[in-house]
Amino acid sequence: MEIPEQLRPAVAFLRGNLSGLLRFDTEYMPIRVVIAPDGRLVASVMESMLRSTDCALHLPEEPDDRDDEVIQLMVTLDRFEESGPDGTLADRWRIYHGDPPDVRWATMSIDFCKFRDLAIDGEAMMTANPIAEEEPAICRGFNESDGDDLRRLVLQRVEVELEDPKIVGVDSLGFDVRGRFEIARIDFEDLVDSSDAARAAIESLLKGPA
Repeated sequence: MEIPEQLRPAVAFLRGNLSGLLRFDTEYMPIRVVIAPDGRLVASVMESMLRSTDCALHLPEEPDDRDDEVIQLMVTLDRFEESGPDGTLADRWRIYHGDPPDVRWATMSIDFCKFRDLAIDGEAMMTANPIAEEEPAICRGFNESDGDDLRRLVLQRVEVELEDPKIVGVDSLGFDVRGRFEIARIDFEDLVDSSDAARAAIESLLKGPA
């Protein structure tokens, strides 16, 4: 599904900020999420979070400056079992973040989003990844290299030096690179809608200016 141009900044910001705070009832807890192929969020959660009927997600957790942007999401949590049909979502979370803080898992459906001066329907924020089926193969292909070009690209784009960088996720707006301690997001110049276009965009970024 094509992402409407007016929503791309919000969706891109969400995909680039996977650590934040979850408010459930009157409690606040740090939380890390990943994006499922269908656009829902996935997280390792506490039982009390699952029981709450009033949950809001704030990403990122602590902006570096009061003028920095934050996205606020009203979310509904749905439990899933790691041994069940959605178990691959727990695997996806581990690929990004390592060992989970809890044994319970949930998907988060977005009910409402506030970003900048926009109030956005949650359904519009849950955009399916058109290259989800080819995503693992794309990641494997680029991760066969020694990672020097990837490390250089991340340093240039987001001013973060990652140790042992690996591409762990690719979607129509960009790709995620995991280091030993953090995740970096690299945005594409243009929207991509196929695995071939995604590969070409990543290759172009890794190659750098002609």
